[in-house]
Amino acid sequence: MSAAGGETDLSILLRSLEPELHDGTFVFCTSEEPQSPELVAAAIALFHEREGTTLVLPAERASAAGIVWSDPMAWISLTVHSSLNAVGLTASVARCLGDARIPCNVIAAFFHDHLFVPFDRADDAMVALRRLSQN
Repeated sequence: MSAAGGETDLSILLRSLEPELHDGTFVFCTSEEPQSPELVAAAIALFHEREGTTLVLPAERASAAGIVWSDPMAWISLTVHSSLNAVGLTASVARCLGDARIPCNVIAAFFHDHLFVPFDRADDAMVALRRLSQN
């Protein structure tokens, strides 16, 4: 493990997942038009693609901005400091949640991986992730 770069050993990563469920409901929104600085500042993630910009926003901020959204999501962070060069973490988490029939969108940031699952499956996802970490 590199102090700055995070853990790379898959067995250590899996034992140390410590998933954290954030309060609130989050939504993925997209627009071809630039968004206001206030809306961009409210985003917990932003990604530019050819087709438009994706914002991950608290649902109430999206609604207040007049953005129509569907698919309310829960946000789960894996609090282990995973390296961007770690091999197998995303695949292991995806398999675990897939086996439980829980859809998942993953965003890997510098320190942690962040999972977005259907809001009504958040508790099931937390159980599955804790089980993965214990095995």
